[in-house]
Amino acid sequence: MKRLIALCAATLFLTLAASAQPLNNDTIRERIKKQRAEKSISLNFDAASQTSKIMAISENFSGDESGRSGILAMNFAAGIIYPSDSFVKSPESFLLTFWVMSKKPRFGASHAMSVTLGDEVLVIGSARYAAKPREQMEYLNFEISRENLAKIAKQTNVRFQLGDEEFTFTQSQMKLLADLLIITNIELQ
Repeated sequence: MKRLIALCAATLFLTLAASAQPLNNDTIRERIKKQRAEKSISLNFDAASQTSKIMAISENFSGDESGRSGILAMNFAAGIIYPSDSFVKSPESFLLTFWVMSKKPRFGASHAMSVTLGDEVLVIGSARYAAKPREQMEYLNFEISRENLAKIAKQTNVRFQLGDEEFTFTQSQMKLLADLLIITNIELQ
């Protein structure tokens, strides 16, 4: 009986120790390579501030959709910033920023985002909005939960509303979001 209790205690200890292993930047870099995402996902560590940043940068959205929306081009970046060179829990949310190039601001008055997934509509909310008219740029900054990002990445055809305009994520953009979830998932160790 003592042997069984000792074995159970040892198993519990090893399980807890394994689940507490941090996901470090070296492992994240390996995952980026494994996903073949080196061209679109970067990991940077700033020694001065002791912070790390994972950034996934997408290709531009369809030229047809951009033209119909009255903009020249749009893409997005998604990622996280975290202290140190590792984390012990998968990120619960990500930063999502749309970079919009247009001759005149298109999203200043209306910059909420919602995503349609079949019968479900995910309301992401209003952006933190910034514009640089001289550079013909607008920035729409959102925070999106891991759960909602995972729902989006699982789909094959995702349309979303950005302000008064509608766009479709491309297949490579969907893969980028899925890759970001994989490389930041601590449970995959």
